[in-house]
Amino acid sequence: MDTKNKGFATKLIHAGFHGDHTGTVNVPIYQTSTFAFRNAEHGAALFAGKEEGYIYTRIANPTVKAFEENIAELENGSHAIATSSGLGAVSTVFLALLSGGDHMISTDSVYGPSRGLVEKQLSRFGVTSSFVNTSKLEAVKAAFRPETKLVYVESPSNPAMLVTDIAAVAELAHSRNCLLVVDNTFASPYLQKPLDLGADVVLHSVTKFLNGHADIVGGVIVTKERDLCKRIRPIMVNFGCNMDPHQAFLVLRGLKTLSIRVERAQENAIKIARWLETHPKVEWVRYVGLESHPQHELAKKQMSGFGSMISFELKGGIEAGRKVMDAVKVATLAVSLGGVETLIQHPASMTHAGMSKEAREAAGIGDGLVRYSVGIEDINDLMSDLEQALQKA
Repeated sequence: MDTKNKGFATKLIHAGFHGDHTGTVNVPIYQTSTFAFRNAEHGAALFAGKEEGYIYTRIANPTVKAFEENIAELENGSHAIATSSGLGAVSTVFLALLSGGDHMISTDSVYGPSRGLVEKQLSRFGVTSSFVNTSKLEAVKAAFRPETKLVYVESPSNPAMLVTDIAAVAELAHSRNCLLVVDNTFASPYLQKPLDLGADVVLHSVTKFLNGHADIVGGVIVTKERDLCKRIRPIMVNFGCNMDPHQAFLVLRGLKTLSIRVERAQENAIKIARWLETHPKVEWVRYVGLESHPQHELAKKQMSGFGSMISFELKGGIEAGRKVMDAVKVATLAVSLGGVETLIQHPASMTHAGMSKEAREAAGIGDGLVRYSVGIEDINDLMSDLEQALQKA
C-alpha cells in the first residue's frame, strides 16, 4: 500500500510494510546475522553499492528497514537510521556532525546522559559546548560562536518541560550555516514534527513513546535530506550500534497503537496536572497543557497535543522527593517514560545526579522536582495514589 497520502493512524499500521509471498500481515523477524549472495558478481555489486540488498545485519536488515521506512514517513523525513538505544542515536549524530574544534549549543535541561556525553567524552577530543535555556531565543543567539556547527535541542525538555521555538531556532542556526537537531522523544511524531518546522535531523529514544511497552531499548534518527542520512549512517555502521531485528519487530508492534496510547495518557495528564496545581504540598507544576506554563501558547502553535509528561516541585525539597518515591503504589518508581504504565522518578537523586547542584538549579531542576510519566491506567487510581504519597512528603 502507498501510504504517502494516508492519515497518521493508517501510516502507523501500514507504512514500511510491503508483504511477501507468504501473505503475512506483520513484518517478519529476519533473525539472521548474514545474507547469502546469489553469486560472486551479486556480492560485489552489493558491496559497491550498485545494487540494493542485504549483506550483514549490522549494515542493514529487512525488519529494521521496515521500521526505518515507517518512522521516516511518520516524521515527514527522507530517511531513517535505527540504533540500538536512544543514546546510540545521540552518539551517532554527534560523532557524524561534530569534529575536533567544533562547538555545539544545547538545551541546559537536556537528558542527563546526552549532556554528559558532550561534556565528559567529546570534550576529550576538542568539542566544546554551551548549554543554555533554548526556550529563550536571545540566550540561543548569544551562545553562537564562529566555530559553532550544531544546535541540539529537546522540546519539551527533560525534565524541566521547557518548550523551544523550533522554527525560530532553525532560522537562527541556518543563518549561521549550522544544523539543527531536535530530540522529539517527549512529543513523538504524533504530537510534533520538527522537520516540518525547519529542523535538519530529528531523533528519538524509541524505548519511550514509540514502543510504549517498556520491553525494548532502541533509538532512531530521521533526516530531512538524503545527503545528511548518507553522512550519518556510516557512523552507525562503523561503530556497531545497529538495532536488532527483534527490537525492530517489537517497535513496529508498539507503533500501531501510538495514537490511541498518547490520546489516553494525555487525557489523564491534564486532569492530574490541574489537580496538582491546587495541591498544598506542591510548589509548582510544569505541564505544557496548562495555561500557567510559560510556553503554553508556543506549545499550542507547534504541537498538536500536550503529551503526558509532568514535572512538579515539592515544597519539602530532596527529602520530600524521596518520601514520595517510596510511597507510590500504582505508579512505578523507575526511570524511562512513555509506556502504558505510569512511571515516577526523582531527577536530583537519579537521572540528573551526575550534574552539580548549581548546574541542576540553573537548568530548572530543583531538589524537589518530580518527573511523572502518565500512563493509561484509570485516572481515579492514579490520583488516589499520588494523594496518599504526597501526604507522606
